[in-house]
Amino acid sequence: MYFNSKGDAEVTYDAIVVGSGISGGWAAKELAEKGLKTVVLERGRKVEHVKDYTTAAMEVYDWPGNTEESSPETLKDYPVQRRTGYTTRRGHRHWFVKDTEHPFVEVKPFNWMRGYHLGGRSITWGRQSYRLSPMDFEANAKDGIAVDWPIRYDDMKPWYDYVEKHIGVSGQNEGLAQLPDGVYLPPMEMNCVEDKFKKGVAENFGGRMVTIGRTAHMTGPLSHSNDSKRGQCQFRNRCMRGCPYGAYFSSLSSTLPYAEQTGNLTIVCNSIVSEVIYDPETNLAKGVRVIDAETKETRDVYAKIIFLNASAIASASILLNSRSDRFPNGLGNDSGELGHNIMDHHLGVGARADFEGFEDKYYTGRRPNGIYVPRFVNLDKSSEKKDYLRGFGYQGGASRQGWYKVIREMKLGKELMESLQTPGEWTMGIGGFGECLPNHENKMYLDYDNMDPFGMPMIKIDAEWKENELTMRKDMASAAAEMLEAAGGKDVRSYDSIDDNEGKNRAMGIGIHEMGTARMGRDPKTSVLNKFNQIHACKNVYMTDGAAMTSAGCQNPSLTYMALTARAANHAVEELKKMNL
Repeated sequence: MYFNSKGDAEVTYDAIVVGSGISGGWAAKELAEKGLKTVVLERGRKVEHVKDYTTAAMEVYDWPGNTEESSPETLKDYPVQRRTGYTTRRGHRHWFVKDTEHPFVEVKPFNWMRGYHLGGRSITWGRQSYRLSPMDFEANAKDGIAVDWPIRYDDMKPWYDYVEKHIGVSGQNEGLAQLPDGVYLPPMEMNCVEDKFKKGVAENFGGRMVTIGRTAHMTGPLSHSNDSKRGQCQFRNRCMRGCPYGAYFSSLSSTLPYAEQTGNLTIVCNSIVSEVIYDPETNLAKGVRVIDAETKETRDVYAKIIFLNASAIASASILLNSRSDRFPNGLGNDSGELGHNIMDHHLGVGARADFEGFEDKYYTGRRPNGIYVPRFVNLDKSSEKKDYLRGFGYQGGASRQGWYKVIREMKLGKELMESLQTPGEWTMGIGGFGECLPNHENKMYLDYDNMDPFGMPMIKIDAEWKENELTMRKDMASAAAEMLEAAGGKDVRSYDSIDDNEGKNRAMGIGIHEMGTARMGRDPKTSVLNKFNQIHACKNVYMTDGAAMTSAGCQNPSLTYMALTARAANHAVEELKKMNL
């Protein structure tokens, strides 16, 4: 549906949701299902589930040159996006913006990966779904770092349950305090080498656990519906291209269709929100200003409540650009913390090894998941580290080399044919995901002397890994090698690729888990949001994407965004009923 020109009445809603990704989709679903006339404003193009997954069935040989790698000429448009090594591959390059068309300024290298289209990065996310633990919500207070979370795990547990039941998470419960159990569909299976690794770790490192990844894929029926848009995982492992089976959770296959079924949802694409409009008479926001991405024309959209879910940096930039006499430094920025405390997860460090003795075994399909090693340091006195705070987990897996191994082998005729039919050696790798501490120096801000192509001030990002992260990485590499060796791995190789390409490849942003730009807190003097994700000084504006995170944990954060969103939407509707907003 689209706006017309019938005046304010035609562009007034109960709720505005800015962004249609993982958290925006959840905000739309919850608000629409609770009876609110809701509009989703997406800055990018319209995408239709299944129809627009144009590369989902393509093989390598379907591309020129029999490769999925993009040409050097094409990559000139992606100087930042290309640093991951995978986001610019032909199969899913169209899900990521051209940096040349959407510029920002890197004061220090920052790998900001962006997807501007309906569904956002919910189409391309890694789908690993872990809860933050009680110790994560208490860590800042315990360590005297930044500010304390205004909520605890008990506040979030029912919402984690609620979200997991809807999205469908494959996994298994392990009874670990640092990785709370959840509501899971049947777990995916480990292969023989991963099983060997799991047993080796358990035997040699008392209490250390290896489990199968907890991933938002349907491995069985969902309890809440027989939604025709979602089917069970086919083990194709082409998830970043878009799943035509709807087997993994995305906004397009799940939350947005549920919102649309209510009849309360309007979706407007190509709508760039530039600012939130503040009403000094009510001390509330009355709407948002929108730039049409195609015509550059502006319009105002009005609502009783506003949810900002454009992603941590984009949502914070909207608030920073929302200046008024009351908020000269950006809406809700009384604390001066808006845009600060950028966090991400640092990765690109771990170890690899070869495994012998399983030449008669293989596996079926291409499992879109790996193994997970939960955090095992700084949990108690016995695991305490003196030189850094917090900890890390590992993700990885084992596999056998395929037919491509013959490319580097000098074989012909019968010998070549036999080699093509014989899988290669077993190898296994695990890579660490380390926690990043919140730091006021890691920030983003707006440059009003330089405008982007849409007439908005350029975003400038000034953030880097600090001493705690750099020190932690040494343990991340050595512990990975120790576990692989103890489990029987051969030719164990540890690595830390933080210095690749003069440090740019592994700079902040590489985890694509940007967080913390409008942190939650108890005190309006030191935080932007309260315990219900409301802006302290403007209660009808909620932020529930990565901007809200007060600390990062070492777990993938998207499940927490979704749970925070469902919780905040419930609160918003209750406050509307009480006429408090």
